[in-house]
Amino acid sequence: MPRYTVHVRGEWLAVPCRDAQLTVGWLGREAIRRYVKNKPDNGGFASVDDVRFLVRRCKGLGLLDHEDPLQVALEDNEFVEVVIEGDAMSPDFIPSQPEGVYLYSKYREPEKYIALDGDSLTTEDLVNLGKGHYKIKLTPTAEKKVQKSREVIDSIIKEKTVVYGITTGFGKFARTIIPVNKLEELQVNLVRSHSSGVGKPLIPERCRMLLALRINVLAKGYSGISLETLKQVIEVFNASCLPYVPEKGTVGASGDLAPLSHLALGLIGEGKMWSPKSGWADAKYVLEAHGLKPVVLKPKEGLALINGTQMITSLGCEAVERASAIARQADIVAALTLEVLKGTTKAFDTDIHAVRPHRGQVEVAFRFRSLLDSDHHPSEIAESHRFCDRVQDAYTLRCCPQVHGVVNDTIAFVKNIITTELNSATDNPMVFASRGETISGGNFHGEYPAKALDYLAIGVHELAAISERRIERLCNPSLSELPAFLVAEGGLNSGFMIAHCTAAALVSENKALCHPSSVDSLSTSAATEDHVSMGGWAARKALRVIEHVEQVLAIELLAACQGIEFLRPLRTTTPLEKVYDLVRSVVRFGK
Repeated sequence: MPRYTVHVRGEWLAVPCRDAQLTVGWLGREAIRRYVKNKPDNGGFASVDDVRFLVRRCKGLGLLDHEDPLQVALEDNEFVEVVIEGDAMSPDFIPSQPEGVYLYSKYREPEKYIALDGDSLTTEDLVNLGKGHYKIKLTPTAEKKVQKSREVIDSIIKEKTVVYGITTGFGKFARTIIPVNKLEELQVNLVRSHSSGVGKPLIPERCRMLLALRINVLAKGYSGISLETLKQVIEVFNASCLPYVPEKGTVGASGDLAPLSHLALGLIGEGKMWSPKSGWADAKYVLEAHGLKPVVLKPKEGLALINGTQMITSLGCEAVERASAIARQADIVAALTLEVLKGTTKAFDTDIHAVRPHRGQVEVAFRFRSLLDSDHHPSEIAESHRFCDRVQDAYTLRCCPQVHGVVNDTIAFVKNIITTELNSATDNPMVFASRGETISGGNFHGEYPAKALDYLAIGVHELAAISERRIERLCNPSLSELPAFLVAEGGLNSGFMIAHCTAAALVSENKALCHPSSVDSLSTSAATEDHVSMGGWAARKALRVIEHVEQVLAIELLAACQGIEFLRPLRTTTPLEKVYDLVRSVVRFGK
């Protein structure tokens, strides 16, 4: 028998449908009838039959025609919302899906798996897990480690040993002993009380990364979670059921408690949850729609789910991968600008960089040589000014290997730290099965990824800073020998005048965002947690800086392609012509 989950005035109702020929209008009316059934004032309606309403899907928010048969309009167990016209108590529960949700409009459940062991996850792997390219499974070795770790916890409970977070309270309440019959309640209370974040929810990709990374850490076998519970969490991930995780609220020690608590809250069937099938709905209904049951927490398992640096690290992982991509693109864009400004390739000579052999500098110089005029890829533009009287170019062109190079080295340094953090146990207390004991420590402290991500923001910002100056050279006729603002009919058209202003605004904003968040610390938890990393903000602002860098370089790329039009019919090198053709496939020449 088909069944639908319907949202009416803040409540979710399961509505079975015995006749497949019944209509969308019937479903809405039946949901309202069930809603008012137990309301003392009939829900404020004189008659259910007189209520006017709209019905829409939770996924995509598409409005449904009242006359359409349910079997045609909806899938079995689909989530829909009834919006009562003119009703202040019927707000838009899901006025907008999470950012990036359009990427899931054609979501297909992946067939391939990544086997997690807690030791070998890469930044590329985690980003691909976030994109929904893979499901997760555990290696046999990881399963054995998890089981042995749980045996230690079970022994502690059986022997009534006093251990932090297992048989005691948390933080300031670490000396409060909890009765054995309250240990499971302790874990649920922990998750509920710590779910105190604010702000927009993480987009699906980032929530998937967060959940996948927490699974990887649990797979190391130092957290004390049971294999049964861990497998339940993996099933939730594989169904793409993603809890509502607000982006703000972590101070980065003791770990990312608030966001990870929201993650755990959805796993136990509380709070909100999103899936490609349901859109946003109560977690228990989303889990049920996917044939899953809420996790029932055993002693220590709430703490095992929420104590660690996975919010900082998963966002940092995305930042590193996006930074790597834009750093490579920056070399291509700068090379194209150099061609348009009729710069020289002499500054990229192998011998110059061999005597100052920073790895990033050498790599960037090599990329420039591979893109610019050479015997292998001759450039008509370069040939046109080969015998000009210019001796050298401005720093923004000549010093790209030195400036871009240190950005590449910064990214490599940060990627090393993030990769180590991806495969680190960051719980407290740690469970050492080989010793049969737990040890309290400070691996949850986020200083490592926090400092690294502050450094990343400072480093990658420079790609935008130098790019903005190259945009200025392209737009300024006294520097470029091109029409002002790269437009033929100046005055009638303003060309790239304000595009350059946008780039300048983004670079200026980045200067403020590059102030390190990890230099700050505020004492929390009644001075028990008296030094924190502020790594959550370090990660979020690093991503914002990188987004601005991407946007500034996009402006430079458009400007360079515009500039090359004024040098036609001369052609640049084959690689750069391919870049030009790619841009022109989506953006036409602006006259």
